[in-house]
Amino acid sequence: MVYLRRRFTTAVAVAAVVISLGVAQAQPWTSFGSKTRYLAMGDSLSAGYGAMPATNGFTYELYQTGVIDQISNTLFCNMAVPGTVSDDVLKFQVPQVKRFFSQTDNDYIQVITLTVGGNDMMTVLNGADPTTVLQTLGSNMVAILTTLHLNFPNARIFVGNVYDPNLDITNEKQLVMALNQTIAFAVTASNTKSVTLVDVYSAFEGRHGLLLSDRPHSDIDQIHPTDAGYHVMAMEFEKAIQGKQ
Repeated sequence: MVYLRRRFTTAVAVAAVVISLGVAQAQPWTSFGSKTRYLAMGDSLSAGYGAMPATNGFTYELYQTGVIDQISNTLFCNMAVPGTVSDDVLKFQVPQVKRFFSQTDNDYIQVITLTVGGNDMMTVLNGADPTTVLQTLGSNMVAILTTLHLNFPNARIFVGNVYDPNLDITNEKQLVMALNQTIAFAVTASNTKSVTLVDVYSAFEGRHGLLLSDRPHSDIDQIHPTDAGYHVMAMEFEKAIQGKQ
């Protein structure tokens, strides 16, 4: 019994040393040196929903291929959530940005990509009043972009518009166009050169194979991109990002 007590005491002492060493050596992740931090915000498109695997989504491609900066120089965070509407971004995602863009001993480049609006549009397709939805989207987008710019004036923000999901619904095309006009207005209303509109709509228009619904035997409501579609999105964001460097 005495032998067991001694072994237990020794084990506790060793564990205490290990824990104390671990605490002494640990560093907050925000202290890690990097030249660039890239934050992806928004909805399922930024989350890579439908890509196989999800890391074939456009935000991951921008990070992995060095479009933002070399991987060794970059911290990447994806806070996008499928189903997100503009109100969610404003209320829940924007307040969390300060956690990622925290102050460190060294200055670093700040890059944000944002996709939102598609789920706002879907509420119209489900019966919501189009005028009210577009007005709410517009005011939310202006608030999102102005808040980000005021709190992070050095951040470069790239906002994607919405491609046409080609749903078989009356006036669907006109709704997509109105949605994109609202997003473009918000980018202009932000009144800063740090916010750039990325024309995803034009990159998709007239092309086949970019949506899951284009695949044989797929449901018409499979509105998310294929891996090829996400690559097209990445290329369009890349053009905008490279144009701002």
